[in-house]
Amino acid sequence: MTQGPRYTALVDRLPASVPFVGPETAERERGRPFKARIGANESVFGPSPKAIEAMAREASETWKYGDSLSYDLRMALADRLGVGAGNIIVGEGIDGLLGYLVRLVVGEGDKVVTSFGAYPTFNYHVTGFGGELVTVPYRDDHEDPEALIAKAAEVGAKLVYIANPDNPMGTWHDAATIQRMIDAVPDGTLLVLDEAYLEFAPEGTAPAIDPDDARVIRMRTFSKAYGMAGARVGYAIGAEPLITAFNKIRNHFGMARISQAGALAALHDDAWLAQVQGKVSAARDRLAEIARENGLTSLPSATNFVAIDCGADGDFARRVLAELVARDIFVRMPFAAPEDRCIRVSVGHPEDMDAFAEALPQALAAARA
Repeated sequence: MTQGPRYTALVDRLPASVPFVGPETAERERGRPFKARIGANESVFGPSPKAIEAMAREASETWKYGDSLSYDLRMALADRLGVGAGNIIVGEGIDGLLGYLVRLVVGEGDKVVTSFGAYPTFNYHVTGFGGELVTVPYRDDHEDPEALIAKAAEVGAKLVYIANPDNPMGTWHDAATIQRMIDAVPDGTLLVLDEAYLEFAPEGTAPAIDPDDARVIRMRTFSKAYGMAGARVGYAIGAEPLITAFNKIRNHFGMARISQAGALAALHDDAWLAQVQGKVSAARDRLAEIARENGLTSLPSATNFVAIDCGADGDFARRVLAELVARDIFVRMPFAAPEDRCIRVSVGHPEDMDAFAEALPQALAAARA
């Protein structure tokens, strides 16, 4: 007699993989903490004090489920963005919303287009629902909007994904380029525009929002600039019929009351956001300086991390990363060539940057040896 559950044929085929191994896992395996946690693109500067206060006040109400409609937060976002509340869905971070979106539109064998080496959690969701990933290469360390659209038209893709600014390279396209991409989306294809790092980007990076444009859904988050990665609050902006469709399959009580309260308070604290943006800019400059001091180059970044070119191939960059980890510096790197010649370093406090500056020359020397 067969024991255990009868998995679907799809699940039987899938590997038990995790897109990212968390720093806590690495610390448990190493038996000691990291000196500098600068690998997951979290904001070490934390959330607004007003958000912390709001979450503390809400803690005593945690016996209640969160508002299934995230009504107050959706209304505040709608007011801030100049769209209707019906154009916004709030969910468990961008990752959670990506999972819902893929479930809505991707069946077994459906084609989905993305860049080779782009955000792997999106790929994880696509394969998890039986979709077939079709990739195009980066061009000059940027995702290639024209190639993505051309491939989507060629294969009849259900979804085409781009992050602007990009993870893992930190590069970006201007608003006009992204608008041309939206205008060229083929019939039957939906553009997934991941804007997780938008608050760190220069003015003119994002095209104006047309809430009724059914060709694009835009994903944003409180995990990065707002410093609330552990609270899991993301939101999507799209045409109302698509946003309404999320109600068919989403976890209606997936949002915690504490997270909803914190995000609402954070949204209204523009002074804190500006302070964080200034600290991120200064730390990016410091990372670029550290790279130069070690004979390396860094890519211009519109995010809260910097990709540093280690000057060789992916195997060498992986050795550099391993040597940094051995010196208690948690960083990550792109997964695919040729972008894997780089390591990706999140910005941090001055002491985090000092620890990285001390460890990098040692790691480079060990990797070369």
